[in-house]
Amino acid sequence: MRVRRVVTTRAGGASRPPYDSFNLGDHVGDDEGDVHANRRRLAAELGLPEPRLAWMEQVHGRTATVVDGTETTAAEATDALVTAEPGVALVVLVADCVPVLLADPEAGVVAAVHAGRVGTRVGVVPAALDAMRELGAEPARTEALLGPAICGDCYEVPAAMAADVEQHVPGSATRTRRGTSGLDLRAGLWQQLAAHGVGRIGVDPRCTAEDRTLFSYRRDGTTGRIAGVTWLEA
Repeated sequence: MRVRRVVTTRAGGASRPPYDSFNLGDHVGDDEGDVHANRRRLAAELGLPEPRLAWMEQVHGRTATVVDGTETTAAEATDALVTAEPGVALVVLVADCVPVLLADPEAGVVAAVHAGRVGTRVGVVPAALDAMRELGAEPARTEALLGPAICGDCYEVPAAMAADVEQHVPGSATRTRRGTSGLDLRAGLWQQLAAHGVGRIGVDPRCTAEDRTLFSYRRDGTTGRIAGVTWLEA
């Protein structure tokens, strides 16, 4: 089964500064009508009916929720969406956190994961892999894309915080370009996925803090959200 993956940028939408312009987050203070217009455009560009886009209320946890396209509201208090239903597009919103898009094409199972510092630490990606396995997916057949996120050169955190995340997700701790303690969540997640037997892991190298075509909370404070989207072609 063919798997589709899309990562948006901040260009081409209806939102006004500081959300300019293709903000897809409805929880960041942007005009509700502008966000809805952007979400309608996203569905149109993907060639999918708007109700077939599945959203989630991201809370920096480790809950993975299975959806089938019949849902009428965003999945509550979850940070991973999983489906085996063709034509249901799973959406993860980020502005520095890592959007993780997972797929087992043979089993016909996909997942979209919101992996920020807290979610990474508590194991949201393994939780998504477990939910995928319950639908027939296998890690060895699974493909992963780690999307745009703040890089280890830019993501400065207190030394104790870096050490704590490193303890739970080895490979995450780093030094920033300023020589201070930092985190490279994509590096840690890469190692975590490999340790769980995931067969193919790709990384989008763009840093949200450095690339102004992307939204970054660390860089701008009040800002919008880009999306990582994945679905099975019907």
